[in-house]
Amino acid sequence: QFTFFSAYFLFALPAAKIISYFGYSRSIVLGLVVMACGALVFLPAASLPSYPLFLTALYVLATGMTILQVSANPYVAVLGPPEQASSRLNLVQAMNSLGTTIGPYVGGLLILSQSGSATARDASSVQLPYLVICGVLLLVAVAISRFHLPVLAQIEESGSAAEKTSDSVWKHRPLVLAAIGIFVYVGAEVSIGSFLVNYFSQPNIGNMPARMAAGFVSFYWGGAMVGRFAGSALLRKLRTGPVLGTAALIACCLVTTSILTSGRVAMWSMLLVGLFNSIMFPSIFTLGIAGLGKLTGKGSGVLVMAIVGGAIIPILEGAVADRIGLHLAFLLPAVCYLYIVYYGFRGSRASWEVSR
Repeated sequence: QFTFFSAYFLFALPAAKIISYFGYSRSIVLGLVVMACGALVFLPAASLPSYPLFLTALYVLATGMTILQVSANPYVAVLGPPEQASSRLNLVQAMNSLGTTIGPYVGGLLILSQSGSATARDASSVQLPYLVICGVLLLVAVAISRFHLPVLAQIEESGSAAEKTSDSVWKHRPLVLAAIGIFVYVGAEVSIGSFLVNYFSQPNIGNMPARMAAGFVSFYWGGAMVGRFAGSALLRKLRTGPVLGTAALIACCLVTTSILTSGRVAMWSMLLVGLFNSIMFPSIFTLGIAGLGKLTGKGSGVLVMAIVGGAIIPILEGAVADRIGLHLAFLLPAVCYLYIVYYGFRGSRASWEVSR
């Protein structure tokens, strides 16, 4: 997790610089190509096998994903009426959640079908899947490069224009508040998802073996998928800020309910958090970049950089759990959701009119 999310932190702002020189459509293609290169590095990593090389492959893959997110997210948000930006990005992110829900099952069939201890043969089992992933990414990159995506003049900037502007993304308060929102949201989502198996295994919660507990985790990520499809339709009619604040408030109440109860109530209230997590990232993102104009690429870089919360907050929750127990440690993501409640109802208010 730390290797993966640190790539977002280190390469988000350089990715924004790439966009300013090459444009959004070419940067999307570049992101896919870098991801394909990362997938290709898994082949020698598995042949050796080498854990440092595996981490290098993962890092290159995440770097490509960073470029892709910094370029594709704002492009989708601006590609159409401003009042439906959150709806469009929620629909795109729903496909991401679909992959998160299905991917583990497919990966399990292709990679984890052999039991036994870790050996060179086990490591080599990832070679075919990642070779296929590499091929698919390259095909998508070629398809997008030939599709001739429209140039969005309102957010595109040339290299010279980027150097001459005296404005700074850090002067835009809604963006800075949104970056904090992305940091705490990703941190809360990853923290909960990372500790669910341990949580459900506890005698006073699910009292089940780890293998059975792992099966329930798909409900958490699947809820995010369902919520994003539903949220895409809902946000075509309702303002993004209040919907975001309401979802965060419900998520906070569900986490608090789980902390104050035990057994199945504690278990299912925590799983339901995934449903209300669903709209948070795309909604915070679109509110954060609303009205940035030529600074949209740089603003996107700042928001994607904040995804590093997924590396930091789970470590903090683990430290808290070591001291007061895992049950009470979920107070940390509950506090994270309280900030998103503030951002949805108050902190993003300046973006409401811009996105109408």
